[in-house]
Amino acid sequence: MNTDKSLSDALASIAHIRLQMAQSEVFRGSRSVTTAVTGAIAVALAVFQSLIPPATNPIYVTQWLAAATVSILIVGVDMALRFRRSPSDLQRELSFRVVEQFTPCLVVGGLLTFVLARFAPGSIWLIPGLWAVLFGLGVFATRRMLPHGASVVGGWYLLSGLCGIVLATEGRAQIPLAQMGVSFGIGQFLAAGVLYWNLERKNGPC
Repeated sequence: MNTDKSLSDALASIAHIRLQMAQSEVFRGSRSVTTAVTGAIAVALAVFQSLIPPATNPIYVTQWLAAATVSILIVGVDMALRFRRSPSDLQRELSFRVVEQFTPCLVVGGLLTFVLARFAPGSIWLIPGLWAVLFGLGVFATRRMLPHGASVVGGWYLLSGLCGIVLATEGRAQIPLAQMGVSFGIGQFLAAGVLYWNLERKNGPC
């Protein structure tokens, strides 16, 4: 019995130490270049929509859904490749935790978009602000595992999303450069800067 208790205590201690190490470790599964590319996609689509406005709000939203899907795929593929190459079990564990904690905001954003587009098309203008707010909440949910400065990125998304909801009216909602382009373009470039400054500046891409 004493041997079993000692073994259980030892395993519990190892699990506790591992948890502490994981909590103090910084997630390194994202790169500044990949993040900056997603920001460039947001800005490019915003400029395109400003020059050639979509005929209807549903087309406007569909284009942003396509851009968001492409961005998620780019980040996802990059994270998956780095996950496979990583020799660190802690980094692998952090990857799972970051995805687990960030996924709900993406799922809720998709569901809100469907509900508004299907049942309240007159409120579609809320989508840019809601997406930014939810994305900011996702950043805050994972901030303990992200590099220093992640809270600034989360704060930007929350602020820009709330301001977009306050300022947007039916007329202004057709100005994508002042909505999604600013929120996600600046937000992703800011996130890329945080990643570069904290993880890549001295040692190169990690």
